[in-house]
Amino acid sequence: MRRKVKNRKEAAADPVYNSQKVAKFVNYVMEAGKKETARKIVYGAFGAVKEKTKVENPLEVFDTALKNVTPLMEVRSRRVGGANYQVPVEVRTSRRTALAFRWLIDAARAKKGKPMHLKLANEIIAASKNEGDAVKKRENVHKMAEANKAFAHFAW
Repeated sequence: MRRKVKNRKEAAADPVYNSQKVAKFVNYVMEAGKKETARKIVYGAFGAVKEKTKVENPLEVFDTALKNVTPLMEVRSRRVGGANYQVPVEVRTSRRTALAFRWLIDAARAKKGKPMHLKLANEIIAASKNEGDAVKKRENVHKMAEANKAFAHFAW
């Protein structure tokens, strides 16, 4: 049985956009403890989003992108009587945002030939329009859950 989740420390709000989501996103972008580099990437991406979409606040575009990338269902492997079943389960709220962040960043990193902040900006803009690799990833996860609906009674 799963242990109780301990009270986790909330990340301090981001100094530029005054948002906890952005602060958490910066932490997901960060590699090898280089937080200032991660901040430059995220703020550069938000600047590019602001420039390309002609929106006053790039946080709105970021929020719609996150909403479009966030998965509701996923499949988990479950062993029943010698067979492995892909059981569809609802995704917890904290995991939803974590997956959305990860998929956005992975989709941006997979692109080649541009600086990271531009790749990330393009992926955020595409996701806000319900396009792009991160949204495709969510669609695939949902399709898997839909295809394995027959095994939902194995959920624990």
